[in-house]
Amino acid sequence: MLALVGALYTAKKVVILLRSCCSFFRVHFLPRIFPTKNLKQRFGEWAIVYDAASPVALAYAEELARHGVSIIFITADPDAVRDTVASLPQAFGVETAVILADFSLDLPALKAIQEVIRHKDIGFLVNCVEEALTFPQNLIEVNEENLMQAVKNNPAVMTLLTRSVLPQMLQRSRGAVVNISTGASSKPLPGRVLLTSSMGFLDQFSYALHLEYKSKGIFVQSLLPFQIASIKENLREDWLIPKPQVYAHHAISTLGVSHRTTGYWPHTLQYELIRSIPDLMWVFASRLFIS
Repeated sequence: MLALVGALYTAKKVVILLRSCCSFFRVHFLPRIFPTKNLKQRFGEWAIVYDAASPVALAYAEELARHGVSIIFITADPDAVRDTVASLPQAFGVETAVILADFSLDLPALKAIQEVIRHKDIGFLVNCVEEALTFPQNLIEVNEENLMQAVKNNPAVMTLLTRSVLPQMLQRSRGAVVNISTGASSKPLPGRVLLTSSMGFLDQFSYALHLEYKSKGIFVQSLLPFQIASIKENLREDWLIPKPQVYAHHAISTLGVSHRTTGYWPHTLQYELIRSIPDLMWVFASRLFIS
C-alpha cells in the first residue's frame, strides 16, 4: 500500500515537472524558433508607452518599432526620450510622438492623451512601473506627498490609461496591453512594501483584465522581470542581469503566447526558485540582504 502511494506521488511530481518543462519551452523557445507573425497586423499600428523614461520601456518601444509599430511616448521627462524619439523613424521608418503628462494635475493630463489618440489605431499599451519604487524604503519613511504620487503614477494611472484605450481596441477586436512590473511581487520584501503591493495590484489587474477581455480579441500580459542591467543602479550585465535591449528582445517574443511571464528564461528559473522558498526563510534572508 505504501509502495503504491509512493509510486502515485512520484508519478504526480513527474507529470508536474514535465508540464512545467513543456510550458517553459513553449513560452521562451518555441516563439523564437518560429517567430510571431506580424505584430502590427495582429494588434495595430500604434503603441502607447507609459513611463517612457524607463530603460526597459525605451527598449521595448524599440522592439515594437522594429516590427513596424509607431510609438507614442508618455513621460514627464522629455530629455529621457529625446534620442529614442529621433532615432526610431530613421532606423525603422515608423512615426513617433511625445506626450508630456504630469499626472499630479489629475484628469487634464489624461484628457490630453485621449485627444491625441482619438483618431489613431492604438494596438498596444505598454505600462512600465516607475523606477523610483524599486529603491528600498520603509513605508513610514515615505512622506505623504510622495506616497500619493506613487499610487497615482502607478496603479491609478495605468488603470486609467487602460480604460482609455480599451474602447477602440474592442471596436477593432484586437489589441495588446502589456504591464511591466517586477518579479519582486512574487514574495514580500521587507523595506519595499510600496513596491510589492503596487506590483501585486498590477499583476492581478492584468490577470483579471485578461480573463475579462480575452474572448474579445484583447491580449493582456503581465511581465515580471527581475534585475536588468542599469548604469544608474550600477548593475553590470550577465546572464541573469540582461541589458534592457536583450530583455525586451526576449520579452516581445512571448507577446501573444503567455499572459503572465518573466519574459526572459533565466528570470523564469529565478522566479520558480524564489517561489519554492518558504515565506519565513525568504523574509529572514531578505532582511539580511537589504540591511
